[in-house]
Amino acid sequence: MNLCWNEIKRKSHNIRVRLEAFSDNSGKLQLSLQEIIDWLTAKDEELSEQLPIGGDVGAVQHQREFHQVFMEDVKSRGPFIYSVLESAQAFLTQHPFQEPEETLPDGKEVSPRKRILNVSRSVWKQANVTSDLWEKLTARCVDRHRHMERTLERLLQTQAAMEELAMALEQAEGVRDAWEPVGDLFIDSLQDHIDATKLFKEELTQVKEGMKHINDLVHELAISDVHLSMENSRSLEHLNSRWKLLQASIEERLKQLQDAHRDFGPGSQHFLSSSVQIPWERAVSPNKVPYYINHQAQTTCWDHPKMTELYQVLADLNNIKFSAYRTAMKLRRVQKALRLDLLRLVSVVDVFREQDLQHGEHVMDVVEMIHALTGLYERLEEERRAIVVNIPLCVDMCLNWLLNVYDSGRNGKMRVLSFKTGLVSLCNADVQEKYKYLFRQVSGPGGLTDQRYLTMLLYEAIQIPRQLGEVAAFGGSNVEPSVRSCFRMAPGKPAIEVSHFLEWMSLEPQSVVWLAVLQRVAVAESAKHQAKCYICKQCPIKGFRYRSLKQFNVDICQMCFLTGRTTKGKKQLQYPIMEYYTPTTSGEKMRDFAKTLKNKFRSKQYFSKHPQRGYLPVQSVLEAESSDTPCSSPKLPHADTHSRIEHFASRLAEMENQNCSFFTDSLSPDESLDEDQYLLRHSSPGTLDQDSPSGQQMLLAHLDCQDKDELQRTLARLENENRVLQGEWRRLKWRHEEAAAAPQLTEGGEGVPGSPTEGQQDEELLAEARVLRQHKTRLETRMQILEDHNKQLESQLHRLRELLLQPKDDSEANGSEPSSLSSPVSGGGRQGDGPSRETTDTEAAGDGDEDHDTVQQLQEVIEQLRNVFPSEPGTTSLI
Repeated sequence: MNLCWNEIKRKSHNIRVRLEAFSDNSGKLQLSLQEIIDWLTAKDEELSEQLPIGGDVGAVQHQREFHQVFMEDVKSRGPFIYSVLESAQAFLTQHPFQEPEETLPDGKEVSPRKRILNVSRSVWKQANVTSDLWEKLTARCVDRHRHMERTLERLLQTQAAMEELAMALEQAEGVRDAWEPVGDLFIDSLQDHIDATKLFKEELTQVKEGMKHINDLVHELAISDVHLSMENSRSLEHLNSRWKLLQASIEERLKQLQDAHRDFGPGSQHFLSSSVQIPWERAVSPNKVPYYINHQAQTTCWDHPKMTELYQVLADLNNIKFSAYRTAMKLRRVQKALRLDLLRLVSVVDVFREQDLQHGEHVMDVVEMIHALTGLYERLEEERRAIVVNIPLCVDMCLNWLLNVYDSGRNGKMRVLSFKTGLVSLCNADVQEKYKYLFRQVSGPGGLTDQRYLTMLLYEAIQIPRQLGEVAAFGGSNVEPSVRSCFRMAPGKPAIEVSHFLEWMSLEPQSVVWLAVLQRVAVAESAKHQAKCYICKQCPIKGFRYRSLKQFNVDICQMCFLTGRTTKGKKQLQYPIMEYYTPTTSGEKMRDFAKTLKNKFRSKQYFSKHPQRGYLPVQSVLEAESSDTPCSSPKLPHADTHSRIEHFASRLAEMENQNCSFFTDSLSPDESLDEDQYLLRHSSPGTLDQDSPSGQQMLLAHLDCQDKDELQRTLARLENENRVLQGEWRRLKWRHEEAAAAPQLTEGGEGVPGSPTEGQQDEELLAEARVLRQHKTRLETRMQILEDHNKQLESQLHRLRELLLQPKDDSEANGSEPSSLSSPVSGGGRQGDGPSRETTDTEAAGDGDEDHDTVQQLQEVIEQLRNVFPSEPGTTSLI
């Protein structure tokens, strides 16, 4: 028993010793763990209380040093913390706990075993907290350290970039400050300054990229919660403002230079402002087309004031009866007003080459036109130093004329071919050289051109008389018949050569005859003829000289002939007329004498049956298909009426050619369709004589070859045409009467009482009345044209009936006289009979006198020859 008790006491003592030892160890361990926990918590709070990373290099470096001290302190405590954690691990290994924690009721004692388990559980918790706090603190320290390193690196980059950018901006601002004011620059140097400014702007691309790089760095710092210091922020803001100011300065400088270059440079229109005088002002529309403001009248117009005056002067030439000469003389005045009569074709071609105006279908704008025209007139000023050339006025006037011809809609665009055609047509050059150059503009590499390109050329050429209102006399705007006529020079070929074109142009076709007449008008200006005008008695005759080939010593000046002046009681243009635009030679005098002598034995009826045109007529009909004719400019609203009138006039001309081209030879001069159909014979040095076939013989040969049934069908067609025209005439007459009655109705309805919109209705009625009056005027014009054409058709029908009723033997007797009229070829001119005004009765009387008294007529001729060539004293007359 004693032994057992002693053993129990010994075990109890051992347990007590062990419990005391366990209590001491666990207490120290728990105390160490709690101390570490408190220290880690304090350090974590201290780390959290540290200031945010600064926004400049100095502040970040100071914070980095402080943080390094902090990390060293934490790092120095690391071994102790690891040893305590190892002790806790060893303790937990010796005293594991596996049972869950139990909550004991109050007052109940805890057994030693439970107490050990509770201590182990407490150590385990403290060890876990200590481990978590340690890992968290060390991770935060490392993250902050890395953040500081990255921030410091970016701040150093930002600082270096800002310093570099500040230096670059300082240099750029130095260049900017050295700029001269735009107003002090020479006009010729504006383009160089524009190029230099653009180059300077390109060089600042690196500065722009540097500024962007700095702003990106600052943005990255802001994302990482690092904000620049006040000093750095002010520096960055200052750099940005300097850069924006520099950019604005460059853009403003470039804009000023470009505006100055546009307004004052070589390609500008500023220098053209001096082309007008007060109260006029030259303005420019948004598409660069000029227009003119009259501040006194408060009006605007497209035409230059001088151009308006020129058009008024051209109206004085409307009394010229022949449209080709009327058009040519108008163009001659335009040519002189634009000083194009001084400009050689070689100079024009050189300027075209310098301006790179090679492709005919390329479209030019107004600035390009002005640049080219300026080069032309500057070249003219260099070549003609003795002549004062007002370059602004000439450029503005020429531009105005070209726009009127080829861009009446003022779109500000023009084809190069149009530009060249207008200038080459009016420049100072031989007409053959003009033909060759214009043909080259539409020919291909092989020197050939097809119908499409020839159509383009002729269309551009016909716009010149069209602008003067003379296009109807030259076949209208439809140039397709002229193209077909030209291609008859090369039958069966799809393209023609320049030789074919020149051969056709030498015949002076109807559509471009005005260009050859313009050449003769220019040459005739300086010509003086030692002769007296038979009508106005002018001596010497200046300009054109017209000699009668029927009467001796009958010369007429150009004004009397072209305007139709006659002597009292006499009629003009009864017989063939020869035109001279150069002084006559002895050979030409003898030639004319021989022709006059030959014509003395010819009757008036012979001349009426042998009319000859002075140009190549182009027989055109209205075709169903549309021709490949380009449009020069968009139609204006007011151009529709003019287009209809032009189309109607062209239609009448085509009907005349269609219905009367074959039978024109049988008409008397008084029954001819138009005086413009018969141009004159013209002569120049080197003219050769060639016999031409008789128109009457052609008609009689046709009558011999064709039976009367064919002629009856032709007569029926003409009668049908006459009925159609009669119906058209009645319809127009009815519309004319209706239009005449409309104003009366309008006047009677103006005062209707009780109308709520009386004023508005009055305005509408007045506007409608004005439109009807204008339409009435147009209808009257069309009625007059149709009446004239109807009379002409009736005359043709009457003449055809006479021919049908005339016996065949009589026709052969009348047509047996061979033709001896000569027609000089195109070396200097061609001949064609001038219009005469003898009636049919007078002709018949003349034929009777000549048939019954030939001897008396011969005696009169001999007497006239004696008067023309009187014998000198002491010589014997051969006549």
